[in-house]
Amino acid sequence: MYPYTAMTEFTDAYGNLCQRLTIPAGDFRLESTVTVDCADYIDVNIYAPYTTPELIPDEVLQFLLPSRYCESDKCNELATRIVAGALPGYPQVQAITRWIHTEFRYEYNTTDASTSACDVITTKVGVCRDFAHAAIALCRSLDIPARMVVGYLYQLDPMDLHAWFEAYVGDRWYIFDATQALPMGKRIALGYGRDAADVAFATHFGQVTLEKMTVSVEAAQD
Repeated sequence: MYPYTAMTEFTDAYGNLCQRLTIPAGDFRLESTVTVDCADYIDVNIYAPYTTPELIPDEVLQFLLPSRYCESDKCNELATRIVAGALPGYPQVQAITRWIHTEFRYEYNTTDASTSACDVITTKVGVCRDFAHAAIALCRSLDIPARMVVGYLYQLDPMDLHAWFEAYVGDRWYIFDATQALPMGKRIALGYGRDAADVAFATHFGQVTLEKMTVSVEAAQD
């Protein structure tokens, strides 16, 4: 950090490790470097069944509720049509993911910080965060817990902070990403939450202007 500024750490309500600091007046530069051991592949289980509400762990129940950007209470009719014919559980989430990947167009500068799942379901255009919000809302409307994940995806082009989602089926969380045609590993998860409001890479209070952000993800050399 330039200039040097003291920092403290805490864990938020979702288990994310957070860092807190007071930025001095003037220009300020923040750098972070980390080496992460991540899985080459993500788990796929088309036989993972639907987890009935009474079996969902207490800490997972919050991911069934509507949230600021994921109005799941308004999506049940559409979700039911999308998953028609799919077995309950993983296949339903897979059907939602494929529908978004097929029907939506990925395009920058088409949405903003106020765009919700219902907005992007109507326009069918947005970026990774919007794709994730739509999928989460559709899953929750079918009583499938879903949460947002932000982090980095190796060889994403252009490289930037990325968003995907996880669904709770078969008594565990599975990764899904509607921006990708096939399941892809080599993901670095930074944060989990109900939607983008919970997992911003930085939250500031007061007058702060972001001038530049550079992200680089490279394979470590043995």
